[in-house]
Amino acid sequence: MIGIGIVGLPNVGKSTLFNAITKAGAAEAANYPFCTIEPNIGMTTVPDARLEEIAKLVNPQKIIHATVEFVDIAGLVKGASKGEGLGNKFLSHIRAASAICQVVRCFEDENVVHVAGSVDPLRDIETINAELILADLETLEKALDKHKKLLQSKNKESLELVPILEKCKAHLEDLKLLKTLPLTEEEAAALRTYQFLTLKPVIFAANVAEDDLAQGNALSEKVRDYAKNLGAEVILVSAKVEEELQEMDDEAGKKEYLESLGVKEAGLDRLIRAGFHLLGLQSFFTAGPKEARAWTIRIGDAAPKAAGEIHTDFEKGFIRAKVVDYDDFLRCGGWKGAQEAGLLRLEGKDYIVKDGDLMEFLFNV
Repeated sequence: MIGIGIVGLPNVGKSTLFNAITKAGAAEAANYPFCTIEPNIGMTTVPDARLEEIAKLVNPQKIIHATVEFVDIAGLVKGASKGEGLGNKFLSHIRAASAICQVVRCFEDENVVHVAGSVDPLRDIETINAELILADLETLEKALDKHKKLLQSKNKESLELVPILEKCKAHLEDLKLLKTLPLTEEEAAALRTYQFLTLKPVIFAANVAEDDLAQGNALSEKVRDYAKNLGAEVILVSAKVEEELQEMDDEAGKKEYLESLGVKEAGLDRLIRAGFHLLGLQSFFTAGPKEARAWTIRIGDAAPKAAGEIHTDFEKGFIRAKVVDYDDFLRCGGWKGAQEAGLLRLEGKDYIVKDGDLMEFLFNV
């Protein structure tokens, strides 16, 4: 599975945001539909001020941030599930993504055409969701046909699956996303193999004009209200602002520009961090004279799994981990101060790593 698929109707600012996210300039941004045909894939660093603070204490030779993958997927249009626009190609690209970032146009600009002729973020969201629902229905009906035939032979898997699939089918036929259907852990596990699009985690990027970046506007508030019912996050971004920031080399100038708009950081920094967590990921840190580094693990991973991210031998030969909480590490001035203050802990293989832990591993070769 790839990372986060950036989706939206044509001309909502997807490719412009992708260019800014990856700083690659790889996705052609043009004022007409389908300028993105193959998905552009880019890795970007996850902004994390904690790593910068750690580096101030240990003065490493280099700093290495965590990374997350974003994919710019071609603009969807009504009828995609039936082959309109890029049709099944779009759907296969989004099916490969682990999560979805839906970019929604929340700005008026007569110079940027809207594929539907007017700006209406909720209509745009519903257009995309309807196509995803229809695609899921097609997948589900094929699965139902298969397992209903197998019921005749009392197939155990089919006996368990058919009631679940029928419940999902009724929900989708009401034009509701599967993520809004209450499912048990067992039911969710049974559905995982089908990669249903409407079960994927989602985040909304409300693309606003630069003057609305601080507070949003009436259009972005509609998106926020909609997302609240899904338990989804909405991040205010301005593609125009991000383009301008990419053209500026001076960090002080960037900061001054953002402050003039009433914000402390770029919307994309917030979006990247939110996307990282949407994937169920978190960071732990290692810190020494050679490097200060953020390592990526899944939320809920135990210490040996974290050790394995550094080297597989660390996981195989894991003995224990030295752990200091991030706040304690800063307050005590590093490893030595934390140990002297009695705040350095020795944790075993059952320790569940917390986001921001400072760690060193002891292992047998």
